[in-house]
Amino acid sequence: QVQLVESGGGLVQAGGSLRLSCAASKRTNAMAWFRQAPGKEREFVAAISWSGYNTIYADSVKGRFTISRDNAKNTVYLQMNSLKPEDTAVYSCAARQSLYGSPAYSDYDYWGRGTQVTVSS
Repeated sequence: QVQLVESGGGLVQAGGSLRLSCAASKRTNAMAWFRQAPGKEREFVAAISWSGYNTIYADSVKGRFTISRDNAKNTVYLQMNSLKPEDTAVYSCAARQSLYGSPAYSDYDYWGRGTQVTVSS
């Protein structure tokens, strides 16, 4: 079992930045961030391979968000820049047994509880 705990969410104005962190209870392979806004389905944001060298992004965040990891700390980060009101959602991190990330939420085995990100206009 792997426990995942997110932090770093909050309220920010449009155009601002936030960095989310996801701390795992032990070393993980591929990890990802998903988000879910009220009344909407869960949406893939970004994924990173076990090594950190391979990343995948949703088109809606490409060029604004950056996923990274520090395996010495068992932590994955999501740097979010140029935030927009439509980025408002609960952001959750996920881990899977495979070495490489996937945009499909059904491919992930472990989930955190999420952290709220609110972007005001």
